[in-house]
Amino acid sequence: MKNPLIRLRESRNFVGNAERIAAEYFLECPHTIMEMNIRELAARIYVSPSTIIRLCQHLGFTGYREFRQAVIYELALYQNSTQADESDIGKGDSLESVIEKISYKNIRSLEETVNMIDIEKFRKCVDLICACNCIFLFGIGASLGVARDAYLKFLRVNKPCFVNDDWHAQLIAAKNATTADLGIVISYSGETEEILRCMEALNANDVPTIAITRFAPSTITGMASHVLYTSAHEALFRSGAISSRIAQLNVIDMLYAAYATVNYDECLQRFHETHIEKINQKTAPGVNLS
Repeated sequence: MKNPLIRLRESRNFVGNAERIAAEYFLECPHTIMEMNIRELAARIYVSPSTIIRLCQHLGFTGYREFRQAVIYELALYQNSTQADESDIGKGDSLESVIEKISYKNIRSLEETVNMIDIEKFRKCVDLICACNCIFLFGIGASLGVARDAYLKFLRVNKPCFVNDDWHAQLIAAKNATTADLGIVISYSGETEEILRCMEALNANDVPTIAITRFAPSTITGMASHVLYTSAHEALFRSGAISSRIAQLNVIDMLYAAYATVNYDECLQRFHETHIEKINQKTAPGVNLS
């Protein structure tokens, strides 16, 4: 599913002025799309029908008809969740309100990310993971935490992988990677300078790459071999990378689980062999629980 309203939200700042006017109106009053044809909508928001068609095509639709059908479907899909509070955290919010708002944003981010996954592109990404000699993981800041999570997961099933906290080391790894390897690059904005430098090095070596990023025009989407889009509800606390991190982790979990499913018997054996027994504190020597 193409999720038109999600794509509108993520792309509205990357289109022309007239298209942005249409995008803002559609986001504010999506139900009018169900009630009007393209000429009526164009007259309502003082733009030309061709502007609306260009916007629809920018979002990946063939035209207004396909866009309208997708909006109707998306509105029906989320009609039961629109009563939840989508507002950002405020100064006077109670602890209960903070818990509800953050949890709701994370849940919506996960739901929307799943709906943005193109299954054929995802299958190609899994095939690349299965075929590569080594996975090189790249991320800065909060995205580095996601990269490290991926490293630990693939390490568990003995899939060769590499990640480093130091950006210079990440860049050197990118320069050393070969066509037999795979680069997984994680960046919410798609414009992180250090990550783009790594992408340049990977592309110079013709290394296949997977970018995990938001749905919006960005430098990284034009550089990656394959792109897996995530959705996020970030506002005041964007610097905390809350829902965007959850969405990125979910994509990593899906890739990891898909790889383990394709290589089920081998991965099951590795799960058993790499299992680390936990110390039972009740019987551990030298532990006094009194």
